[in-house]
Amino acid sequence: MPDPAASRILLEFDDVVKSFGGVVAVDHLSAHVRQGSVHGLIGPNGAGKTTMINLITGLFHPDSGTISFDGKHLEAMAPHQIAALGISRTYQNVRLFSGMTALEQVMTGCYLQRGVSLWASFLGTGNARRQWAKTRDHAMSLLKRVGMADRADELAETLSYGEQRRVEIARALGSDPKLLLLDEPTAGMNTQEASSVGRLVHELRDSGLTILLVEHNMGLVTEFCSSCTVINFGRLLAEGDPRTCIANPQVQEAYFGRQNDAERIQALR
Repeated sequence: MPDPAASRILLEFDDVVKSFGGVVAVDHLSAHVRQGSVHGLIGPNGAGKTTMINLITGLFHPDSGTISFDGKHLEAMAPHQIAALGISRTYQNVRLFSGMTALEQVMTGCYLQRGVSLWASFLGTGNARRQWAKTRDHAMSLLKRVGMADRADELAETLSYGEQRRVEIARALGSDPKLLLLDEPTAGMNTQEASSVGRLVHELRDSGLTILLVEHNMGLVTEFCSSCTVINFGRLLAEGDPRTCIANPQVQEAYFGRQNDAERIQALR
């Protein structure tokens, strides 16, 4: 596949600021994600990573600066408008609907592709029934894509945590995004489960997706990300090759505390 480092910039932050009261969550941040990459977004707790995701998806709007995606400015758009441009996400905590099967969960994510009015769906017109069947088939193909087709008819809440994560990713794919934002998709998983998600991320990238991965698992970042951005207190700390970024003394200090503590912990590792 083409080298992501040589591809065009798909998503870009330019001098973005976001404050909540007197707390600056994103502080004059400039960063970018290239098309066709798996780009890691890392930093210690409270660094501003999820705030960045919320800014990209329109849940928050920046106080100043610009956010552009595929040549279009996002900073004044509503979430549904941004989703229609081709951006989808998962959340830090699994957010699936109670009482719905895995298949039904994924079908809810295909709403942008339905092309049928609420009134037509209510009346059960022929076109609505055909679209429903098409949506169901598409949702099944997405479950198969994430390795969950055999659990399609099971209630989502009865699935394991890792399986629920996969269903959530399949649902996010339902809108046929260009950019997929994964907010700590391996939180709470063991090494084997996390590596399995990493391989799935690579498969999605190879299918043409660009992925922004918020992750605390440094092994996953170095193994599966082609580039990364490190932030702390909402400010850019490092960017580029993941291994180089993680080895940066300032990054080590941000994660482990004082520089001498960082060196001692690294020696123990």
